[in-house]
Amino acid sequence: MQKITAIIPTFNEEENIENAILSVKWADEILVVDSFSTDKTLEIARKHNCRILEHEYVNSASQKNWTIPQAKYEWIFLLDADECCTDKLQLEIKNILEKGTPHSAFWINRQNFFMGKKIRFCGWQKDAVIRLFRRDNCRYQDLNVHAEIISEGSISRLKNKIDHNTYKSYTHFAQKFERYSTWSANDRLKKTKKITLYHLMMKPGFRFFKQYFIKLGILDGKVGFIICAMASYSVFLRYLKAWRIMENEKL
Repeated sequence: MQKITAIIPTFNEEENIENAILSVKWADEILVVDSFSTDKTLEIARKHNCRILEHEYVNSASQKNWTIPQAKYEWIFLLDADECCTDKLQLEIKNILEKGTPHSAFWINRQNFFMGKKIRFCGWQKDAVIRLFRRDNCRYQDLNVHAEIISEGSISRLKNKIDHNTYKSYTHFAQKFERYSTWSANDRLKKTKKITLYHLMMKPGFRFFKQYFIKLGILDGKVGFIICAMASYSVFLRYLKAWRIMENEKL
């Protein structure tokens, strides 16, 4: 069987890190790359004999691209600290490592949870990320938000899912939301040269309509409404911040 490194990026993840580590105990190496946590994240990681690296965080893509070449083994399974590898996914990955594959990377679907509720709709039902890949063939895109793997080889898809707990607390969610909207605004500047009322009013409205009605967020109840409303607000903030950056305002 080919050997594999599990990479877990962290920053103040004492609530989640142990579950993430335990879910990848089957890996031949567990590499935790930390952005100088001030809580017990590293204390917990050391308890599980993980290999630990510390590196200043700029954005998710740059942090992962810095870490990937330092993995000991060719195959990498990357897991965010608020995610867990399910037993079925573990067996599927082990089967690939045992039999071999011509592919360089694999899409993996995520089962998302928000405010303790399993989300079935809201557009999240097709959420997928590339998390199993060859170290020397793959890198993340140069984007601040939603950067994905670029692979030199072919990409396939696994059948089983990663469990993803997207919500820690409202305070944490609000801080993350504010940070991501700024990064998204900077990414949007590369594509949009002028911000109009269409961007500030119509695009947020359409995002809510699409996720709540077309993507059936209405069937996820109160939590579904919150997700769709926040998604709409995130579009508004993205363009508002992009406009202010264009006006040379420091955010």
